[in-house]
Amino acid sequence: MTSHAENEALPVTVKFTKLFINGDFVDSVSGRTFVTIDPRTGDVIASISEGTKEDIDIAVKAARQAFDSGPWPRLPGAERAKIMMKLADLIDENTEELAALDAIDAGKLYHMCKAMDIPGAAKTLRYFAGAADKIHGEVLKVSRELHAYTLMEPVGVVGHIIPWNFPASFFFTKVSPALAAGCTMVLKPAEQTPLSALFCAHLAKLAGIPDGVLNVVPGFGSTAGAAVSSHMDIDAVSFTGSTQTGREVMKAAASSNLKRVSLELGGKSPLIIFNDADIDKAAELALYGILLNKGEVCVASSRVFVQEGIYDEFEKKLVEKAKAWVVGDPFDPKVQQGPQVDKKQFEKILSYIEHGKREGATLLTGGKSVGNKGYYIEPTIFSNVKEDMLIVQDEIFGPVMALKKFKTVEEAIKSANNTRYGLAAGIMTKNLDIANTVSRSIRAGSVWINCYFAIDNDIPFGGYKASGFGKDYGLEAIHKYLQVNSVVTPIYNSPWL
Repeated sequence: MTSHAENEALPVTVKFTKLFINGDFVDSVSGRTFVTIDPRTGDVIASISEGTKEDIDIAVKAARQAFDSGPWPRLPGAERAKIMMKLADLIDENTEELAALDAIDAGKLYHMCKAMDIPGAAKTLRYFAGAADKIHGEVLKVSRELHAYTLMEPVGVVGHIIPWNFPASFFFTKVSPALAAGCTMVLKPAEQTPLSALFCAHLAKLAGIPDGVLNVVPGFGSTAGAAVSSHMDIDAVSFTGSTQTGREVMKAAASSNLKRVSLELGGKSPLIIFNDADIDKAAELALYGILLNKGEVCVASSRVFVQEGIYDEFEKKLVEKAKAWVVGDPFDPKVQQGPQVDKKQFEKILSYIEHGKREGATLLTGGKSVGNKGYYIEPTIFSNVKEDMLIVQDEIFGPVMALKKFKTVEEAIKSANNTRYGLAAGIMTKNLDIANTVSRSIRAGSVWINCYFAIDNDIPFGGYKASGFGKDYGLEAIHKYLQVNSVVTPIYNSPWL
């Protein structure tokens, strides 16, 4: 393994590599570091301070003090909003640098990050800043001689554990509603992609977020992540990642202080295309649904069901479009797909492709790595799949599609629901009756009709079944970080009150 110092220069300077605790960048207690790798080349980008349980303890202590004694929970919502808006402006001012950090750290397309991910993060922050001064309880009309009202209070110290596929986006997906609610927090970025989170911590300091309110501790899931999940002084934990890890987070939360948990986990999302769909548009949407962000998307349309009347023509167009898909350096504006996030994910995807071949699925296109440097994989489409195959049941989290033919609406619904996941689904049809019937029959948290990836700050997002529970986005996201306090006084002195 080589470093970029020994190779070509990075397209962006890495400025922050230490833990961010109580408003300062500090070394870890152990002094240990870990490397973060450029998936374009396999080279080392930088050495990052490795947070462990001891560092999480220090960060939680800072967050607890900031919550119990600091100004943030006590500021009027409008004042919190003002600081959050300033942070959003700083994100906009540093869009190119943040986009480049996610491109070198996660293999994401630079032009997509610059146009969508980073501006989207600023929009998320502004959305929840706008809600910060609108968090109200209710006056209750009760059946007894009582005056009662509710207070919506911040839950306390929050632990955020975010994934590596959308590093800057998920940073603000988690942090924004918690800040608006008046919480303090400790955030653990994925060990594969710590760079943008540390840069965002720096921007938060510049924006005027008080020390201790936002702490960022890079480290590994088995140490730093486990310490967040099990910490007795963290009041709630919000996790996005794999279902397997989500179970461990929930177990740790239950066995410690029964902290509140929200989980946004894996998916094996179906896209159902009916005979009346526009075939060209359907093929484009299906390909976009599985290849966006090189398939490293929890809601990727990894299972595509096509009605028999258009199946043959659809398959032909889909394969043509997949073969024309451009895989390469994520800084090249002509490229549509960059490298997988790291070697482990790269090898996992290739192993699933080999498993699909062994199980008897037909490989229509792709199936191989690209080039001899970096972690690039061809867009891969399997047909003639059976529903018990691993490539149909397991979340591969890569550019691998399972394509299947169906006859009836009932068959499509049954196949779509034949999964342990329930994160999202897509439907393509001009028939309103079919759209209504199918959308109400699929067990998924988001159902998109004649579109895909239709995610917005106003729309609650989260899953059913093994895809977890709790919502990101929408005002429901703030509710994760609030608790209800009922306050009651008698209207007059009564002998039985």
